[in-house]
Amino acid sequence: MQQEDSPRSRPSTVLAAGEPPAVVVENRTGASPFVLACDHASWRIPQSLGTLGLDPSAALAHIAWDIGALQVALLLSAALDAPLVRQNYSRLVIDCNRSPAAADSIAVVSDSIRIAGNVELDIAAREARVAEIFSPYHHALNALLEERQHAGRRCVLVAVHSFTPIYAGVPRPWHIGLMYRYDARLGTALLRLLRDDAELQVGDNEPYTIQDVDYTLPVHGEGRGIAYVGIEIRQDLVAAVEGQQRWAALLARTLPRAVAMFL
Repeated sequence: MQQEDSPRSRPSTVLAAGEPPAVVVENRTGASPFVLACDHASWRIPQSLGTLGLDPSAALAHIAWDIGALQVALLLSAALDAPLVRQNYSRLVIDCNRSPAAADSIAVVSDSIRIAGNVELDIAAREARVAEIFSPYHHALNALLEERQHAGRRCVLVAVHSFTPIYAGVPRPWHIGLMYRYDARLGTALLRLLRDDAELQVGDNEPYTIQDVDYTLPVHGEGRGIAYVGIEIRQDLVAAVEGQQRWAALLARTLPRAVAMFL
């Protein structure tokens, strides 16, 4: 069952009536301690913003969303019986894993592609995207974690992402990468278990690390003092259903074992 949790304090200027909500919470009452987040789940652009000046191929490419990440997260949610909070619009509209104050919160260039619809936005236009897309997503994730912690339930936050196999002309060898920072409990335990498979190339804070401009894991993981990890899977491995099922099954087996290592 899908559930909207997106309060607004002013009339909509970005999302039209009848458009999908900014955030969807799947399996809200799941029994698992895991809470899944998918920051870049969709390539959708609100009708009011047209195409952001992108041609169709760019609007569906990796610059717009994390290909395969939502499908893996949905399968993982079902396998673990874990709630999943997913963002419903393209990160080119606003990146929900960036502080709104960050320079690339609303990117004007991504992987050398100019995002014409994001150039020279005024303050009101930027604030509208924050209010209608960014804030509802993080409100929903915060409310879910707050609700579960008040009920005395253990919370483990897992952010599911994917990364392009080639970036700036450089191939990326990792099959999966893990992101963690000040609290390394889950990250290092999961890293150890995944590296038991000699066929896997596992990145230790590669190809991405958690930066100060990042938002989801610093705010909802580190900020709450709960165990967390960011998972990045190479997109060519999860572009099709078979790969999505394989990686979701692997993570569903491995994540509970990783948590058990530090409890």
